[in-house]
Amino acid sequence: MKLLQTGLHEFETAAELESFINENENVMVCCGRMGPMCLPVYDVMEELEDERENVKFAVMAFDNPEAAVIRNAPECRGFMGLPFTMYYKNGEVAHATSSIQNMQQVTGILDEKFGE
Repeated sequence: MKLLQTGLHEFETAAELESFINENENVMVCCGRMGPMCLPVYDVMEELEDERENVKFAVMAFDNPEAAVIRNAPECRGFMGLPFTMYYKNGEVAHATSSIQNMQQVTGILDEKFGE
């Protein structure tokens, strides 16, 4: 059952997430809620989905118990603000951010970690 009202693919289980990041070279996953800090990040991802064919974009509800795989990741230790955003390259965590991100910040990370 989808918990987030976005146009992005939503993971419901940790197994789905693991399969997706292992099947795709470059993945950005935003783990959040339908709140003011998360919505702008979802909007950026939806806009980039058509432009960045080399990156797969998806979301996961922060309050879903299955999202513990992101919430408890070592890369997220110390994160305070939602959303938690994970960037995966070849099945491994390439980068992680916390809190709101704008288009320039997201594209900067995508360019640095995944190439243009």
